[in-house]
Amino acid sequence: MTNVFSLPISELAERIRKSHLTSVELCEHYISQINKFEKDVKAWAYFDKKLLLEKATEADTYRKSGKPMGLLHGIPVALKDIIGTYDMPTECGTVLRKGKTQSQNSEIVDLLKSEGAIIMGKTATSELAYLGPPPTRNPHDYSRTPGGSSSGSAAVIATHMAPLSIGSQTGGSVIRPASYCGVVGYKPSYGLISRNGVLRTSYNLDHIGVFGKTVQDVALLAKVLIKKDQYDEATIHYSSEFMLDECLKGPMFEPKFIFYKTESWKKIDKKSRESFEFFIKSFKKNIEIFDTPSYFKDIDKYHRVIHETDLANNFQMYYKKSKNKLSKEMQSAIARGMKYSAKEYLDAVDFMKRSYESYKEVFEDYHGVLSPCTTGVADKGLKSTGSADFNRVWSYMHTPAISLPLLQGENNLPLGIQLIGDKYDDHRFLGVARWLEQKSKKYDE
Repeated sequence: MTNVFSLPISELAERIRKSHLTSVELCEHYISQINKFEKDVKAWAYFDKKLLLEKATEADTYRKSGKPMGLLHGIPVALKDIIGTYDMPTECGTVLRKGKTQSQNSEIVDLLKSEGAIIMGKTATSELAYLGPPPTRNPHDYSRTPGGSSSGSAAVIATHMAPLSIGSQTGGSVIRPASYCGVVGYKPSYGLISRNGVLRTSYNLDHIGVFGKTVQDVALLAKVLIKKDQYDEATIHYSSEFMLDECLKGPMFEPKFIFYKTESWKKIDKKSRESFEFFIKSFKKNIEIFDTPSYFKDIDKYHRVIHETDLANNFQMYYKKSKNKLSKEMQSAIARGMKYSAKEYLDAVDFMKRSYESYKEVFEDYHGVLSPCTTGVADKGLKSTGSADFNRVWSYMHTPAISLPLLQGENNLPLGIQLIGDKYDDHRFLGVARWLEQKSKKYDE
């Protein structure tokens, strides 16, 4: 039998549709990987083998009925443990929510189920999707962080414990773990995927993101999740019908990119810098190296004002009643957030709009912006989930970003390239990302 882990998700779904593979058989492959890796990687916050197989059996029974099937029928999908489900705990990485469930599913869970997907379980997250690290370890080196806060969502893809997973990003919580774990992590433009029923850390900064083995896989998952939702006012009407088609078609002509080394370039270790330099040289006819705009320096400050003010607002109940059960990082962030003035917050939100308006003209001449995802390979130790220095600006400006596992750093550990596109240009953006993915494979051969 063909190795299911090597097949695109669309191919797996097609095999299930044609009865060449059952959902139970597929899920058993992932259960085998969980049995093999979970004791060391610790990527799951909740997983019930019996429940998964029951749902897979239901999917196979439904298929035999001859009724219409969705794009992900019988495909298991893992969820970050901040995404609400009524039949599984949603603990958000904190003892303050131990064993708690939600009264109804989040919007994205309902969308997954409408396309026949099986909710596989919950993946480990940093405390309240902030900085306090979960017990998850990097699958490539158990002594290193997998990144955060979507730690488990990236790790389950890297170990083939799940074919697809969903995470979130407020600063760099999709792009960074994807880079550290060597998988594809895609953060769509702000407002494309509903956060209804998902733990809110910051209304203005929270994005839902997706993980998979390839650009094609994340494009398919995003296609299912993108929909206007009246209960998340940030969402917009955006047609995703041809998202996968545009991804596979790719750019109409040879793309051009800007590469930013940014102010944080000096923080990158030598081996990782050499890998990035090799990448730039390999694509020298497509890449121009630019200095980052001067106002990018202000974005870190404004991002922090919004993020910490919103943390203080959203988690003040936990802070007042159970402060000693929160991590020191969360306590400090909430304390700072309580001190910002209304003017500081409004200035930070206003600059968000103005900075994008100043920046968007870049995409009139270039297909995308390239930069490192992180300051190098995964950091040693588990006390930190790494730096979001290369990610915050794009979360702040609401642009799409994707981590492509195209390089290696020290000890052959994975190292991602970050591609950024124009806001709401996600169709073309994914086609360009896949072009880079395919071209890089040719250079490696």
